[in-house]
Amino acid sequence: MADAQQPVFNIEKLYVKDLSVEVPNAPAIYLEREAPQIDVNMSSESRALGEDLYHASITVTVTAKTGDKTMFLVECTQAGIFRIEHVPQDQLPMVLGIGCPNIVFPYLRETVSDVVIRAGFPPLLLNPVNFEALFLQQQQAQQQQAAPAQTH
Repeated sequence: MADAQQPVFNIEKLYVKDLSVEVPNAPAIYLEREAPQIDVNMSSESRALGEDLYHASITVTVTAKTGDKTMFLVECTQAGIFRIEHVPQDQLPMVLGIGCPNIVFPYLRETVSDVVIRAGFPPLLLNPVNFEALFLQQQQAQQQQAAPAQTH
C-alpha cells in the first residue's frame, strides 16, 4: 500500500502581469556617451488562488541614470500560476518563496532585456538572484519581529 501520494508541481501559466518602459529624456539622452548608473529593486510575493493553485510573482524596477538624467526606467512584474499538490504544509512556503521565483526569474530577465533593447539601449541582463538566501533572510526577519523583546 502506498504511504503518501507523490508531490505534484506543475506550471499552469507564465505571463507578464505588468510592464512599463519610460525614456523621459529622449531623444537627447541617446547622445550621451557616459555609461549609466543602474539601480535595481526587486521583490517577490505569492498567494493561494484556490484548491492546490498558487500565484507567484516577481516585480523589478530598473532605473538607469547618467548624472542626474534618467536614461530609462523599466518596471516589470512577471508572474506564474502553479499547481502544487501533496506538499507538506511546512514545506509550502519554501516552494512558493524559492522554487516558484527560480522558475519565474529567467522570464523576467528576458522581458527586461528585450524591452531595454526595444527602448534603444544595449541589452541589460539582470544578475542572478539567490532566492533561497532572500527567503531565509525574510524568515529570520519575521522571527525577530515575532519574538518578544527580552530584558534582563
